[in-house]
Amino acid sequence: MAERAGLGADEVRTVLAGSVPAREQVRRLAAALGFHALDLFVLAGLAVPDDLAPPDHTAHHWVRQIVVDAARLPPTERRSLLRRVRSLPREERRTAFAATRLPPGGGGPGSRVMLMFRHRNLDPLGLAMSLGLVTPTYLSAVTFHVIGLGRKELTPRLVTDFAALLGLDARELAALTGVPLTREPAPPAPEAVDAAALLWEARRLCAGQAEQVAGMVRSLRARAETPEPR
Repeated sequence: MAERAGLGADEVRTVLAGSVPAREQVRRLAAALGFHALDLFVLAGLAVPDDLAPPDHTAHHWVRQIVVDAARLPPTERRSLLRRVRSLPREERRTAFAATRLPPGGGGPGSRVMLMFRHRNLDPLGLAMSLGLVTPTYLSAVTFHVIGLGRKELTPRLVTDFAALLGLDARELAALTGVPLTREPAPPAPEAVDAAALLWEARRLCAGQAEQVAGMVRSLRARAETPEPR
C-alpha cells in the first residue's frame, strides 16, 4: 500500500492506527485504493478541498434533471451524452460549496454516503428519482434526508443500490459502512452504470452549463419517446 501510494510505511501505519491524515496523504491513498479522492475525504470525515467539490452548488437542480432524463435514453445516446459532458471545460468557481455537515458524533455511515451524493451535486429528491429509475430502491426524498441525519440505518439493499449510483463496488461500500451483505450482489444494470458515470462528470458543471445540457437531454428524451410515424 505504501509503495503504491508513494508514502512511507510508517505513514500508512499511523493513518491505519487512527491518526488524522494530511490532505496529500488522502489523495495518494485514494489513487492507490482506486477511489475518487473526494469520496475518501468524505468517508474519513474530513473537509473536502475546494478543487474536488462541485464549483457551483446552484447547478443541483439541473444535474438532477440530466441524470433522470438520461436514464430513459437508449444506451448509444447515453454514451454520447457522457462524452459531451466530459468535453465541457471546467469553469471557475461561482459559489462557495457548503455541503451539509455531518451530524454531531459523525452521524454514522448513512450520513457519509449522503455526503458523497451531495458532493456530486445530487440532492435527496434527485437521489430518490435516480435510484427509482436505475435500481430496485424506490423511497421518498424525506427518507434519504433522514438517512443523512443518521436517524435511519442502512440496509444491504440500500448499500448495494447506493454503490451502483456512486460507481463503487457494493462489497467495498458494505465493508466501509459496516453493513454486511446478505447475498452476493448482482452486477448493476447498464442504466445504473451509465448514471453513475454521468453523475460523476456532471458534478463539475456550473449552472449555465448544466442547464444547457439538461435542455439537450430533454430534447433527446422527447425524440426517443416519440413514436415513429407509420
